Amino acid sequence: MYALARPLLFCLDAERAHDLGLIGIESAYRTGLNALLATRPAPLPTRAFGLEFANPVGLAAGLDKNGAHVDALAALGFGFVEVGTVTPRPQPGNPKPRMFRLPEHQAVINRMGFNNDGVDALVRNVERARYDGVLGINIGKNKDTPNARAADDYLACLERVYARASYVTVNISSPNTQGLRDLQGEEALKRLIGTLRDAQERLTVQHGRYRPMLLKIAPDLTEAEQDGIAEALLQVGVDGLICTNTTIDRDAIAGHPLAQEGGGLSGRPVFARSTAVLRGMAERLGDRIPLVGVGGILGGDDAAAKIRAGAALVQCYTGLVFRGPELIGECVEAIRTLRTHADAA
Repeated sequence: MYALARPLLFCLDAERAHDLGLIGIESAYRTGLNALLATRPAPLPTRAFGLEFANPVGLAAGLDKNGAHVDALAALGFGFVEVGTVTPRPQPGNPKPRMFRLPEHQAVINRMGFNNDGVDALVRNVERARYDGVLGINIGKNKDTPNARAADDYLACLERVYARASYVTVNISSPNTQGLRDLQGEEALKRLIGTLRDAQERLTVQHGRYRPMLLKIAPDLTEAEQDGIAEALLQVGVDGLICTNTTIDRDAIAGHPLAQEGGGLSGRPVFARSTAVLRGMAERLGDRIPLVGVGGILGGDDAAAKIRAGAALVQCYTGLVFRGPELIGECVEAIRTLRTHADAA
């Protein structure tokens, strides 16, 4: 079905197509027509940061910012779903147009700017969902909150979503909120994660259940910056690391008419960069912190490459734009094959 719908969607503005795509997925779910979108993969149980996943292929944050389509998206066969990024207060994001497709490169540029309805709205949506699988909630800070007060925003979101999330992701790597990536610096990161870890301990006692906390980092990191992040995470502790967000580098699309558009570049052009960071962090962290590989997964081979680079789990987003929901099962099967060969070796 997606093969038929894609040409029509690609005739539309990218953000409009995104919204209509979600409406279509929701409609298929509500009318029992999910099988026309994708065949659910056979289970491939996976364990990471203390959680059990039906399979290791998840939905990355950004597609469902407000957690309004959790059931419909989960029904496509994902092993886990991550919603957000959500901020304490609603915000409209950056001016439109702010999303652009580059079909020649199987890529998307977006400068959405954490557009969302606020954390209270997301929590209400999640509370209505019937999904009982692994749900991640990705949290950020409001655009007008200075970095000196960033911890206040992350704390507000963490406290609000804690009871409803299976895990919480701290997003300090979007290129579309000015200054946000400065929080990846070693000392700033130690302070932020240390504060959130203290809150995590308090919330564990309050709710009687531990919720893992993950960090999502950028692909545009030097070796020294990766060293600093690894050192900070090993000192203050974190349950998982997502590698990576979108890139601001344009080398892979140099000469394209849209190359000068501001925002994060995702899809095929970020694959090599994000996988290099994934591999680098795996070398630095060893098996002490589980990793999630995301960035440029357009087929099963890409998902398997992320696993070989050190990921325990993978996530997709832009690949769904170009491949549709069939990508999910293809990735699961590629990882299943990789495991089978590893077990036989």
